[in-house]
Parts: sequence; C-alpha cells; structure tokens
Amino acid sequence: MNTVYDVVDVFTDRPYAGNPLAVVRDAGDLSIAQMQAIAAEFGLSETAFTLPVTDASADYRVRIFTPARELPFAGHPSVGTAWVLARDGVIAPGERVQECGAGLLPVEVDAGGARVTGGKPVVGEDLDAGLLATAVGLEPDDVDGAAAPGVAGAGVDYGFLLVRADAVARARCDAAAVRAVTEGLTGLVVCSVDPDVERVHLRMFAPGVGVEEDPATGSAAVALGVFLADRGLLDDDGEHAFTIAQGAEMGRPSTLHTRVRTELGAAVATSVGGGVAVVARGELTAVPRT
Repeated sequence: MNTVYDVVDVFTDRPYAGNPLAVVRDAGDLSIAQMQAIAAEFGLSETAFTLPVTDASADYRVRIFTPARELPFAGHPSVGTAWVLARDGVIAPGERVQECGAGLLPVEVDAGGARVTGGKPVVGEDLDAGLLATAVGLEPDDVDGAAAPGVAGAGVDYGFLLVRADAVARARCDAAAVRAVTEGLTGLVVCSVDPDVERVHLRMFAPGVGVEEDPATGSAAVALGVFLADRGLLDDDGEHAFTIAQGAEMGRPSTLHTRVRTELGAAVATSVGGGVAVVARGELTAVPRT
C-alpha cells in the first residue's frame, strides 16, 4: 500500500517556521490503530488523515492524531489540510465545510492559507492560579490578575493562565505537574494579553497528549477568544480580532489571526487563520500491522 503524504508548516509565511503538519491522503483503508501508529512515527504535534465524508454537506473529512491520541478538532491540521486539498484540486478554494470529530466546521481557503471556524464555545471551571503557575515554573507575582484562570474551549478544552508580559518566555513545562493540573483537558495555555486585546503572546503545553510544547495552536487560539469574552476582556458585543504570537521560544515563530464574535458578553463564534508553507511530499510504503 502506497499512501501519499505532505508535510507543511502552518501559521507562517515560510518553511521551517510555524507548526509542522503531516497530511496523509486517502486514508480510508487505515484503522484507527494504524493512524495512531503513523502519527507516532511522524512525531509531530499532529498528523491529519483525509477520508471519505460521511455527511453529504461536507467537502472533505479529516481525522487528527497527536503522537498519543486522537483529537476531535485542532486548528493547524484543519488549516493545513484544507490548503493542501485546495492546492491539489481536491476541493475548490473559497468557503468549504470540513467534517471532523467536532462536527461540520466552515473553512475558508485561499492561495496563501486558510481560516477555520472553531467548535461550540464552552466555558468550564475556574482553576487555581498558584498550582498552574508552579506547574510552569512561575511565581504568584507573575500571574496577571486581570482574569482568573479557568477552562474554555471551542472544539477542545484548555486551561488558561494569564501572566505578565515578561513571564511568558520564562515559563518551563514540568511535564508531571502540567499533566496533573490539566487532567481531562488538552493542555495548559500560558499567555499575556495587551490591554487593548490586539496582540497576545502565547505558549501551550500539552504533555498529556504527547506534546510537551506546541509552536502554534489554532484550537487554543479560538478557545482563548471564548475565555477572554467570559472574563470581560473583550469590550462591547460584536466582532473582535487579535493576533497571537507563538513558537518563538522553540525557534518556530508563528502568527495566528483570531476572530471572535460576542453577544451579551459571551463568545458565540470563533475562527483562526494563517498561512501555509510547503516543506515536503512523500509516500508511506509500509503501514503498521495493527
């Protein structure tokens, strides 16, 4: 069995920056165990597999795996997969519909990249600021008191800790501690937000799903919009946009453009977009015997 795959970098305008993604094409004959084993072999934060749709409303279907488990939704696999399929003529550019574990999600694709709409906005429990800060090697004084830490999601759920601008780069992932404070979540987001919520410096740690740190996290970007709206940091109802810088500490600078629409002070729709750069194409000449 020969299966074509592409490697692209997402949320960047050039190769060897952003978040690398493997897109394995026409994977309908692969089992879940085989897809998981292939994702572990690539060792990237996520690997995407395209399959036949099960809903006629969708233009394509994707399943997304970290090295350790499947995710119902992730941002850079959604953006990268849509762009690869449009580049190769499998789908047309423009407004399309992605089928994934989080349901049917709108995607806009153009020559430079793509934008994906997040899943249903969700706000969860508050979290302990001291425990979160300790898990990433920070002190209580590093925490930004503008927003109490807590859980939010728009497809998958994250814990959020807002910190001072100078503290983001100093965060260090204690894998065991982060696993403990993010049990049941995808990961922990540590970020600083400027007062006008136009720019965000963000890092995301997810050792529980096999990704100690991620260089660009679209699902965290849309979840952040939900979190900021819930904490009252997005003024007035309507459309809000902000830019996220991520990945520089890993040597993979990334730029994510996030939008959130609020009604009555709560997020009702989110999206994230960015560029895609080609790195490689190859073939899987063997598949796992699982």
